[in-house]
Amino acid sequence: MYKTIFNKRGSLRFKQFSNHGYALFSCLGREVLVGTLSVATLTYAKADGISNDMAKVTSDSVYSWQKTLDEVQVTGSRAPLTLSQQARMVTVLSREDIQAAPVQSVNDLLKYAVGVDVRQRGAIGAQTDISVRGGNHEQITVLLNGINICDPQTGHNVADFPVDISEIERIEVLEGPAARVYGTSSLLGAINIVTKTPRQSGLSVHAEGGSFGYLSVGGRANMARGKWNNQLSAGYARSDGYTRNKQGKLNTDYERTRAFYQGNYTDDDLIVSWHAGMSLKDFGSSTFYSPKFDNQFEHTFKSFTALQAETRHGRVRFRPAVYWNHQYDRFELLRGDDARTGKIPFNYHRTDVMGVNLNAYVDWSLGRTAVAAELRNEDLVSTNLGEPLHQPRPIHGTGRLYKKGLNRTGTQFILEHNVLLDRLTLSGGIVAAKNSWGERPMHVYPSLDASLRVADGLKVYASYNTSLRMPSVTELYYSKGGHLADPNLKPEELAALEAGVRYASNAVTASASVFHNHHTNLIDWISDGTKDETGTLVWKSVNFGKINAVGLEAQMKLDTWQLLRGQRLLRELSLSYCYIQQHHDEPSDIQSLYALEYLKNKFVANARLQLWRQLELSLHYRLQHRTGSYKDLAGESHRYGTYGLLDGKLQWTTPAWNVYLEGNNLTCRKFVDIGNVPQPGLWIVAGAAIQMNL
Repeated sequence: MYKTIFNKRGSLRFKQFSNHGYALFSCLGREVLVGTLSVATLTYAKADGISNDMAKVTSDSVYSWQKTLDEVQVTGSRAPLTLSQQARMVTVLSREDIQAAPVQSVNDLLKYAVGVDVRQRGAIGAQTDISVRGGNHEQITVLLNGINICDPQTGHNVADFPVDISEIERIEVLEGPAARVYGTSSLLGAINIVTKTPRQSGLSVHAEGGSFGYLSVGGRANMARGKWNNQLSAGYARSDGYTRNKQGKLNTDYERTRAFYQGNYTDDDLIVSWHAGMSLKDFGSSTFYSPKFDNQFEHTFKSFTALQAETRHGRVRFRPAVYWNHQYDRFELLRGDDARTGKIPFNYHRTDVMGVNLNAYVDWSLGRTAVAAELRNEDLVSTNLGEPLHQPRPIHGTGRLYKKGLNRTGTQFILEHNVLLDRLTLSGGIVAAKNSWGERPMHVYPSLDASLRVADGLKVYASYNTSLRMPSVTELYYSKGGHLADPNLKPEELAALEAGVRYASNAVTASASVFHNHHTNLIDWISDGTKDETGTLVWKSVNFGKINAVGLEAQMKLDTWQLLRGQRLLRELSLSYCYIQQHHDEPSDIQSLYALEYLKNKFVANARLQLWRQLELSLHYRLQHRTGSYKDLAGESHRYGTYGLLDGKLQWTTPAWNVYLEGNNLTCRKFVDIGNVPQPGLWIVAGAAIQMNL
């Protein structure tokens, strides 16, 4: 029988040399795509020695070829290395993982990374604290296309992104100190969100709606012409929220507008990329920050601008970057009721962060060496945070003044060397850091990573990394509403050891690791039972002392289409587990707001089922046990304990469009991530997206 096949495309992966440091594509220092040009073929024609199985093209084999993509560079070191070359393990949420997840925000997506703790105060990304391996939301660095977008005022609002999840190519999670890679603020890890710019011009639109008056619409236009690529996107989302205050009014309602522009220019000698984005958000804050007030409100505006380049001069590659992040927020303890009406004044904050990074690396006979220098200035003005300003600044449109503020500049110098042998990768370096705040002198932080490929696809690795973190402005100066900050806090420091094993093949990916974190001068808000003159419990920012944490992580992902050739239903299955145990020397009568409220156990299971043709069902289950406790308004103590959540997504997908139905918390489980802030029950969302190539 003759069967003609048109326009079949695939990507080739050269496995024989993919793990060698001297491989041609590795030495180029960038992702290399190898395309094939297909013409009409006849399936009956085959050469001698090739079996009928090899000649046969089925939907399963097409899928397996698509899965075996060329390796991309992930950021686990200062110099760019591919995933197989990295001496540290980097968890990657791929585009395929993102499309299958039943989520409405990046914040929700990170819940499925087993080493990441996502503590929500509101749904669909309204306000989220993100941490890694038992830490808190101040102890990680969040990046957009490799640019640090953290807010020195507070980590509460860092997860406020100008991009939609449909624009994300992948998310890289680097667990453990990442000072040598992303700077010293990444005490316990870093999360890098990488956006995509399609190689072909196109348009896409999407819309979804669901429970609690939720509605989201957005669109994207991309123009690719030769060496240039430009993309513009925008979106709007809103929700009535899932709770009401004592007066019966909405108090977790939500409204967000975002826009994002990105582009790049690429030729043989130069790569330039840029982005500019904004996020405008208004949300009811219920009891997010104080259980005594159930009608809080917050307005935030953020803009992000960055320009990056990569060029080469001989064997040396230069990678400079410059960026400016602007943040503005207004917090209302009593919604709509400012001091102008005789009540509690609003809190206003404005932050401008400007930075420049100069990176370079060179390949030579002894390996790949990288050097870098980073300069980051953080300038904050506020109505209640910081030192008194010599010259107060006006708050636009309010008639009020910023009377306090803080300006500090951090300088870092990084030296790294990577040795890439046949089976062994060694990556070590030092970070020298200095900050103008508190006239802190230069400190040096070393690190060393090693990995050994003991067999095809099997790798063992070990690492020792150190880092520090400067206190946030909130930790230094927020002395209000039952809080007492210490402006003389010392920076946190951390030393971490990790060892593990990783196996990867076309059908199975598995890893296991053990780690030990030693915290010095860890910063936390604690309560020792002291109350102020109004009888309110006082929370103090302190250097908590020394804390040792030990833990283990294990992950396994099965591509059952590869593993079980005959089956059709179960497409993919992944299981992961993280365990953490902390040891500290503080008195037992101290209540910790963050340090002792960590996920001791987290289990995640994901399954993707191909039900019929393009109809796919994804099921995601999380089981979490959090240590610590919280007190309600009556003073009664409650332990966080254990809860499990089941999410699901049913979708029909084609290259041009897809429709889907999502359900979060399908069992309608009652739970809290942060004390006195209940989370929503069952949440149903339906949506559709259309993609058109031009």
